[in-house]
Amino acid sequence: MKIIFRLAAAGIVLTAGCSSHTSTAAPTSPSITFQSGMTPGMSGQAMPGMSGIQSPPASASATPADSPAPQGATAVAITDFKFNPATLTVPVGATVTWTNNDEEPHTIAAKDGSFHSPGMDTHGTYSFTFTTTGSYDYICSIHPFMTGTVVVTK
Repeated sequence: MKIIFRLAAAGIVLTAGCSSHTSTAAPTSPSITFQSGMTPGMSGQAMPGMSGIQSPPASASATPADSPAPQGATAVAITDFKFNPATLTVPVGATVTWTNNDEEPHTIAAKDGSFHSPGMDTHGTYSFTFTTTGSYDYICSIHPFMTGTVVVTK
């Protein structure tokens, strides 16, 4: 009986000693890229039988809000309650696509009424093809302080 008691006591002391151990190393957290439609913690991991699924490269991030649009671009990003670029010049026949990168819904509404999107949730898109030259001012009808212009040239 004394042996069992001593072993039990030694186990308690050993356990207490282990739980009082503190590490001086800073805790680290893994780098995770979360994509819409993925389960948190599963980013970049393939499930059995699901080959070819990969996370996007780091270079696939959205254009910063203050960067000019690349020459010939037909995309407008909605980020931080701003249209980027605020003014976009495209040739007649170009299709412009707006993408909502905010967590709030937005719309695209031409001030002259020539086009109007439905509400777009996060990652939602709206496209419109410009068939006539001119300058088209637009707003987000939910947030009218958000303004942009598409200039259509020959």
